Amino acid sequence: MNSSATTLDNGVTREDGRYALPTTTNIDLPKGYRPSNDEEYMNPRHLAYFRNKLREWREQLVEESRQTMENLRDEVRDVGDEAERATRETENSLELRTRDRYRKLISKIDKALRRIEEGRYGFCEETDEEIGLERLDARPIATLSLDAQERREHLQKQMGD
Repeated sequence: MNSSATTLDNGVTREDGRYALPTTTNIDLPKGYRPSNDEEYMNPRHLAYFRNKLREWREQLVEESRQTMENLRDEVRDVGDEAERATRETENSLELRTRDRYRKLISKIDKALRRIEEGRYGFCEETDEEIGLERLDARPIATLSLDAQERREHLQKQMGD
């Protein structure tokens, strides 16, 4: 595959017709900016919008995980009766499962941020089609178009039955 990369004035690179947004490049977005279908798909402003959204989500998850760990650490281990101990262990187990789910989400967010840097964000991993602004706004870590996602789920359902 013959790839050509061009670096634009603002530090954004364009490779094979797609924009890549290096972590060192900052793009100031107007207050209240939302990507629009009237703009070129995954232009630098779109990428900056989704990068900001992903970073904020990641920071929130990291903070919630930190608080969970502090809560578990600070918890008094001297619990009176068996029922209270069982309740506490169930709560701790639930908190640890939540933390594990956050860890997996953070990993997916990191992968999405890398796709933004590499110029692959917003395009389906299977079909290379546009994933779509609405889908990405709802689920910024999406890697598949809606059609590809439905095909995958249909196959999984067939395999499971």
